[in-house]
Amino acid sequence: MKVLVTGSAGSIDSALTLRLLARGDTVIGIDNHNYYYNPKLKEARLTRQVDHTNYTHKRIALEDREGIKALFATHNPERVVNLGAQAGVRYSLKNPLAYIDANLVGFGHILEGCQYNNVEHLVYASSSSVYGSNTKMPFSVEDNVNHSVSLYAATKKANELMVHTFSHLYQLPTTGLRFFTVYGPWDRPDITLQKIAKAIIAGKPIQLYNFGNHRRDFTYIDDIVEGIIRVLDKLAQSNKGWQGDNPDTGSSRAPLKIYTIGNNNPIEFNIYVAALEKSLGKTAEKKLLPMQPGDVPDTYADVDALIRDFDYKPSTKVDQGIEKFVEWNKNYYK
Repeated sequence: MKVLVTGSAGSIDSALTLRLLARGDTVIGIDNHNYYYNPKLKEARLTRQVDHTNYTHKRIALEDREGIKALFATHNPERVVNLGAQAGVRYSLKNPLAYIDANLVGFGHILEGCQYNNVEHLVYASSSSVYGSNTKMPFSVEDNVNHSVSLYAATKKANELMVHTFSHLYQLPTTGLRFFTVYGPWDRPDITLQKIAKAIIAGKPIQLYNFGNHRRDFTYIDDIVEGIIRVLDKLAQSNKGWQGDNPDTGSSRAPLKIYTIGNNNPIEFNIYVAALEKSLGKTAEKKLLPMQPGDVPDTYADVDALIRDFDYKPSTKVDQGIEKFVEWNKNYYK
């Protein structure tokens, strides 16, 4: 297939691109290479794929309406994976307009490109953050997600609503994946695992919010990529039995699906840090702090729908994933 991957110099995006190229797909990758974090990391990721004969890279922002329009017209992708976005919950507290521009306006440009160029299937990244103030565990696609606690989460929820409209009006097959705490090699430096590892190596204290007691459904990057590929290959179908008086929020009469994708095994953050300490062979000095604004105490993915429809669930254990992360970290940062 010819696949457009947005944010293709990002961590998940780059890993997905490599998998698609390895199986023979043609990939058009776009990324704006901004300064949200050190762009050298994006350039390093890009070296793994940029010379592949089936890969084309464009430095373009999602907000560039005419640029995105021309991209679709020139390359005519059959399928699209939208992973590009302004990421980070905490950054959204300080720079909200960056999320409006990239995650709402930019995503609208991708939807318009899919509509006008007969794209077969759009797969896009949502987030576990859409569950906001919810406390019922595990988080399911059937749950109400109208109580966001950060603008980042609100933009991801808005993406799901925007997608439904396009699927309904234009019969565009779409699948949304709510990612749960992705970690692994080539992570962004603002990801908690990266920051903690850097501090431990440097012998500096680490900050553990909620006193380290919050739980996260840590999901290894390769498991996320496998899920994306399985979903991409199977076009979303309409739910013929959908009823408006008892609506299934994970499907629609339109050709639309939403899934949660996580390890289905939440781990207390203190345990996560202990696994990192063991892998690094160093003990961290811990500074225990209360919960941060915009954060949630626990996440836990219900993956029953993913198992039912794709016979798949993430399976990498945290200690295994951290070992792989530490190996990469040592090689990259020396």
